[in-house]
Amino acid sequence: MGSADPLPIRVPVGADSDRWASRATHRRVLLVVHNVTSAGRLLDVLPLFHDDFRVQLLATSTESSAFQGGIRELFAELGLPVLPWEQALETPVDLAVSASFGGQLHRLHGKLAVLSHGVGYTKKLMTPGAGGQEPTFGLSPEWLLANGEPFVDGLVLSHPEQLERLRNTCPEAEAAAVLAGDPCFDRLLAGRPYRERFRRTLGVRRGQRLVVLNSTWNPEGLFGNGGDHDVLPSLLPRLAAELPADDYRLVAVLHPNIWYGHGPGQIRVWLDRARRGGLTLIDPVHAWRQALLAADVVVGDFGAVSYYAAALGIPVLLASATRDRLDPAAPLATFVREAPRLDPHGPPRDQLEELLAWHRPLPGPAEFTSSAPGASAALLRRLFYTLMDLPEPAAPALLEPLPLPPYDPPRRTAPLNVRTRVHGTEVRVERTTGHPYDAVGEAHLAVHEDTRDPGDLEPADVIVREGRPDDPRLGGPREWTAEVLDRYPHCALAVYVSGPDRCTVRSREHGVFELSAGPGADADPAAYASSLHAWLAGGRTVPPGGTTLRVHTAGGVHPVAVAPASAGPGSAAADGRDASDAGSPAPG
Repeated sequence: MGSADPLPIRVPVGADSDRWASRATHRRVLLVVHNVTSAGRLLDVLPLFHDDFRVQLLATSTESSAFQGGIRELFAELGLPVLPWEQALETPVDLAVSASFGGQLHRLHGKLAVLSHGVGYTKKLMTPGAGGQEPTFGLSPEWLLANGEPFVDGLVLSHPEQLERLRNTCPEAEAAAVLAGDPCFDRLLAGRPYRERFRRTLGVRRGQRLVVLNSTWNPEGLFGNGGDHDVLPSLLPRLAAELPADDYRLVAVLHPNIWYGHGPGQIRVWLDRARRGGLTLIDPVHAWRQALLAADVVVGDFGAVSYYAAALGIPVLLASATRDRLDPAAPLATFVREAPRLDPHGPPRDQLEELLAWHRPLPGPAEFTSSAPGASAALLRRLFYTLMDLPEPAAPALLEPLPLPPYDPPRRTAPLNVRTRVHGTEVRVERTTGHPYDAVGEAHLAVHEDTRDPGDLEPADVIVREGRPDDPRLGGPREWTAEVLDRYPHCALAVYVSGPDRCTVRSREHGVFELSAGPGADADPAAYASSLHAWLAGGRTVPPGGTTLRVHTAGGVHPVAVAPASAGPGSAAADGRDASDAGSPAPG
């Protein structure tokens, strides 16, 4: 190894390791990581070794993948001893587990089990340095034979159809094939009862539809620009402009090879406008499955995530349906051929509504994703311990439940065009970052204080921000709202959102009010504030005892209590001002 190469470790393996190790173990298991994508499947099966004091886990990276980003951070999170690849090739182990090929796996000293890191083996990929026709990754001699001989001891397949394709393409490896289900899919199935919880994690409100934008890596994927159309740059602003903010929630699940290949910072730069419009980027390792379970619809491509969504019965609209990268005999290729397509030039909202109204799940994905749904933990542990020649632990084999990600509601800082229609105390409200051609109702402009262009605040009718009621930086709701009306003479209503169901508003003409969601209400408090603005603009006033507005949005009705704020520090009464003068510029 060169001087820049990492040094071999000495504990718990290596020279004189017996002298330094606190515990001796009976078996060594090496987790072989190619990139973050394949590591995700290894994280799925890691719990199968939990609580077994007989087993020492180790990790290594083949360094053969073009996608090296994120591996160091993943290893730090795992906290396992990491062997440099050259040391891993020299160290005897009882079992090596990989979720990809490459990196001279045949040189490892120990039994080798290989899992798919996607939805079975579906894509064509040339081996490094080879020429000719692209073979199917993981099912062809180019990937399964070394010097003409099979080198994998346990080739994990999730469905018998893969076994049939293996027999046709590489019969020499059939003896190593094991049908053991799909641990990724099993974790998805186990997480289904928590769908509403995952939706609340993303700030999805009652009546809202969660749209998951998904892209595999490759130039032909939704995120790529190597297909017939570069869809993404025009699709994202249209989704934000045409899908009402209170009816739809947008998140993006990007393949780890996109995320770590181009860099998370670059992805955020490219998608900045979409993010300011409310798009959330999902952690591609730890949170994508939770987002998928929460989804109402997936706009995707020919990648595994779209297929998993279809297997779960979630409506899928393909924005990229290229089949050139797929094994034509794979079920994924059939799905891509049969699934509905997104028309990049058609109205996105109409297409989504039609898909949701007429969706009927295709039978293939649910059938071919796994032949042993819910059983992969037991089947895989049996395989691993058989290869190690070690009795299985007495406890049942279990996978980890999907964790509840941190609360991640949308944060829209792009200006919103608001249309309202008022009939008595009934207020219909619709908010978008654009102005749809068929929009109806009285319009006003609502702008977040953190908008990118400060010039957006000058013509704003409503200015919004979020904060804790006791945030010392902002001075609290009353001080902040008064400051905003002083600073922006055109603004009629300043809105301080202090919780998911409440806000404090200061009207230039009517004073300070507390808005709170009534029974069954579940919409953005900023939408409540825009409804109040429209209601007051019609010449109405809030009686001393308050009133209740019925806000119509996201296909539902949301009762909102509007109460005049009691006098206190920062209120108009406490400041010695009439409510009609609150926030007005000082006379010259």
